[in-house]
Amino acid sequence: MAPQFTIVSSADAASVKSACEEHGLTKEEFNELHKRCVAAKSTAYCPYSQFRVGSSILSVDGVYFNGANVENASYPVGTCAERVAFGKAVTEGHRKIKAVAVATDISPPASPCGMCRQFIREFCDLKAPIIMFDKDDNYTVVRLEGLLPLSFGPEALPPPGSRPLV
Repeated sequence: MAPQFTIVSSADAASVKSACEEHGLTKEEFNELHKRCVAAKSTAYCPYSQFRVGSSILSVDGVYFNGANVENASYPVGTCAERVAFGKAVTEGHRKIKAVAVATDISPPASPCGMCRQFIREFCDLKAPIIMFDKDDNYTVVRLEGLLPLSFGPEALPPPGSRPLV
């Protein structure tokens, strides 16, 4: 049975405050993630699916990175918004991410795809909040472990250099 998620309005200050307290975010961080992922959505290049997605991530160092989905004619060989944002963060030296936000044009909010969930797992703690906004700015928050149960992460592999080269 699929877990049930509570969807609330981002205009509900009490709900936002509660979500922030539960997930270790400030109201300012939550609002900034919201603003940035919605703005990033407007930069999506999605002529084939017409499905715009924007993402914003917050590093543990307090730096934000935004991304939007980018498609190409060899559909579906595009890149999701979340992976664009993570790619920017990683190439700028930020490999520990505190929170992820995603915005779409549908309701209810859409979650990151399976490939993105595994990608997020590489750089986020399992307790990291994934905030998903819908077209009406309603949202739900789920910890990564709720989106990717029984996950496989980097700690499952032997340390670099300890593996035999083939």
